[in-house]
Amino acid sequence: MLAEMLIDSHCHLDFPELNDRLQSVLQAAEMAGVGRMVTISTLVSRYETYRALAETDDRIFFTVGTHPHNAAKEPEIAAEDIVSLAKAHPRCIGIGEAGLDYHYDNSPRDVQRKVFRTHIAAARISGLPLVIHARSADQDMIDILSEEMAKGSFTAVMHCFSSEAELARIAVDLGLYFSFSGIATFRNSQEIRDIAASIPHGRILVETDAPYLAPLPHRGKPNEPAYVAFTARVIGETLGLSFEDISKLTTANFYRLFTKAAGIDGKVSAS
Repeated sequence: MLAEMLIDSHCHLDFPELNDRLQSVLQAAEMAGVGRMVTISTLVSRYETYRALAETDDRIFFTVGTHPHNAAKEPEIAAEDIVSLAKAHPRCIGIGEAGLDYHYDNSPRDVQRKVFRTHIAAARISGLPLVIHARSADQDMIDILSEEMAKGSFTAVMHCFSSEAELARIAVDLGLYFSFSGIATFRNSQEIRDIAASIPHGRILVETDAPYLAPLPHRGKPNEPAYVAFTARVIGETLGLSFEDISKLTTANFYRLFTKAAGIDGKVSAS
């Protein structure tokens, strides 16, 4: 594997835009130096789909959880059930994605909050990191994260971070990680780049959220894991780091957060 191996910490390989051409997607990722990717759960009920994907190729990890869009479909999911599924497979390395999305409001907000807290409990119980989705819900996100961290610590990553600076500040104080997507490459995203520059370097990951949010120069096209290299380059420039250094940094950070993956890959994460 290349010394500057990149990891796409968040993609959706089960979505047809990627799954229908999975082998070419994986080949393109390899050519771009992307050595690992995490296919992210949006419904606990689709666990077997994610498991099967991870078993097709040792470059793929997966998570288990309920996206806030789908919270109303799985409102009574129990933390213990999520934990049991996470523990059932060695390549299931995280909880989520779960969180709050008040932009689309595809599920009632009270149900989103309830399901989000359930996933926080699952992360706390399992010791696995929670992948957090946050959109247009900054104050409720701040309140819930602060309240739940006071009940007992858990690890988490703010995926595809595109919220306000105050949420970033609180999340930093709570010890959370941040993953940046192709949004950070957009010309009108200087605020996001400024926030990235303010975050401790040891908490930064990169992702695609493929098949969505393709970075420049592919904006408007279906995204794929190979394109995480474009986001990494922009984040590196923002932090004053070379492409090789930002690749090493984000990969080390990934293994520090996703310790189960580190164990599988024989990586020793720095403290």
